[in-house]
Amino acid sequence: MKLNKKIALIGSTVLATSILAACSSGNSTSSSSSSAALSGTVKLYVDTQQKAAFQSVVDGFTKANPNVKVSVVANASGSANAKTDIAKDPSKYADVFAVPNDQLGDMADKGYINQIATKYADQAKSNDSKVAYSGMEYKGKLYAMPMEVQAQTLFYNKSVLSADDVKTWDGLTAKGVLATDFTNAYNFYPVFFSAGTTLYGTSGEDLTDKSIASDKGVTAMKWFAAQKANANVMQTSNALNQLQSGKAAAIVDGPWDTANIKKILGDNYAVAPYPTITLNGEQKQMQAFLGIHGFAVNAKAPNQAASQALAAYITSESAQLALFKSQGLVPANTKAQADSEVTADAETQAVITMSKSGNSTLMPKVAQMATFWNDAAPLINGAYTGQITADQYSAKLSTFADAITAK
Repeated sequence: MKLNKKIALIGSTVLATSILAACSSGNSTSSSSSSAALSGTVKLYVDTQQKAAFQSVVDGFTKANPNVKVSVVANASGSANAKTDIAKDPSKYADVFAVPNDQLGDMADKGYINQIATKYADQAKSNDSKVAYSGMEYKGKLYAMPMEVQAQTLFYNKSVLSADDVKTWDGLTAKGVLATDFTNAYNFYPVFFSAGTTLYGTSGEDLTDKSIASDKGVTAMKWFAAQKANANVMQTSNALNQLQSGKAAAIVDGPWDTANIKKILGDNYAVAPYPTITLNGEQKQMQAFLGIHGFAVNAKAPNQAASQALAAYITSESAQLALFKSQGLVPANTKAQADSEVTADAETQAVITMSKSGNSTLMPKVAQMATFWNDAAPLINGAYTGQITADQYSAKLSTFADAITAK
């Protein structure tokens, strides 16, 4: 799973100043309460490469709330491991921390995180996209403030492939090599969605859903198997290296690698939403997983009011825009998405397109996702390599469905 990858940090004194200015002027959030209302200390965990950028945003919060001391800590373990790390000792973990949406359900069920306060939840519902809000919602309650939208897109060398070529998988792989990794379920499980199955139902919380154990699931398995015979589909654990060497003309990747890909391709850089794929002789939109990153509040945080206010502040419109400009994070806030710099960025627009219904499926938040990630990769790669043969598809899909829905 690639959700924890990051874009290289672009940090400087000038940048920090611009971020502080962006968060201190206009579009202010009501999460900055009066200094009399907020006091104490708050520890904030952010991903390592983003510490400087978030520190500049936090400076605006502490300026408005001088009685609150915020310690911004680079979390070496990364937000992808938040669920595992907080479980070791919640009282020693950060008060506010970055988290991907697929971990929220387990943390909420175990009491590690608090619901977002009503006034901030109302702000998020009004200001962020519907899908971003839904991504941070569990059992009808908001458990983290939405910050960033993540979905993979197609990056390609436009000296080899045209915009028309990359509209279909067949057209793309007829003209150039696509490097990818079938051992990564984040890349390819969504083909099952393209085939018509769901994962934990349309709600993402339905443990009775076993739709993958069907003819639709078999259709996806057949597609994986067919790619082994496609000479222009390259299996690799490092697609970026293949793109850099010129052995590949296209890869599927996310906004966390945009900066690197631009350096590799230079003037030949191009990006697009996913192509269509052929399933049972019909063109179907190739889907991606949609991930939402945000900030949750530790249930053990001693200063809940200040922690909730900080989570709201660092995910405000101005903060999201500042982090888009410095880190390339795709905003969840609808006004930020309409900003001229955001609309002018090709990768961001491709991600936003992929976030629309029918192009991606929101990653579920149930605790069973841990089993899902462990079991999905061998299923997909087994079909691709031929280790799982066609006569075994139905049985393997049934076993998988039982495993990921076990309570």
